[in-house]
Amino acid sequence: MGTSSWVSTSLPYLTPQQNDAWAAEAAARGRRGTQRVLHAGEVPAPAEVAELFGIAAGEPVVVRRRLILLDERPNELTDSYYPLSIARGTALARTARIRGGAAALLAELGHVGVLVREDVTAALPDEEECRTLDATPDEPVLRLTRVTLDRDDRPVQADRMVMPALRQRLRYEIRIG
Repeated sequence: MGTSSWVSTSLPYLTPQQNDAWAAEAAARGRRGTQRVLHAGEVPAPAEVAELFGIAAGEPVVVRRRLILLDERPNELTDSYYPLSIARGTALARTARIRGGAAALLAELGHVGVLVREDVTAALPDEEECRTLDATPDEPVLRLTRVTLDRDDRPVQADRMVMPALRQRLRYEIRIG
């Protein structure tokens, strides 16, 4: 992709979809967007995720680790975490594709997100991120952390995304009033 950046907005990934939101976003730009689920299942909650969920670090949560590809090139590494009470025994805990995406399944389970908080930072990648994202150690990455809350302010999903900064541009639209 060279030095051109990819513009991405979060909204299609936060609402139930009929199709794969990433594939549709890439296709709209004449590109091919795919993803691979690298791992799914129960893991101890990392400290950052535990804080977002209001639980102790190390308590079990469900994670889906996905490698997001653009024209077969690694574009993003995404770990999506779910509270055990929501995800245990569901498709969220398995590597198979989820029709309509996680937001659709969460909605079917009665957990609809109504508020999202995102934090974006930049850093240099660690060794695993360099390998997975086909990046060099001196190429900065963006780290986006997102928590999705339901109408009762309970977290239903936390995402930790890492993407090569030189291949990305994040766009936020905020309607005032």
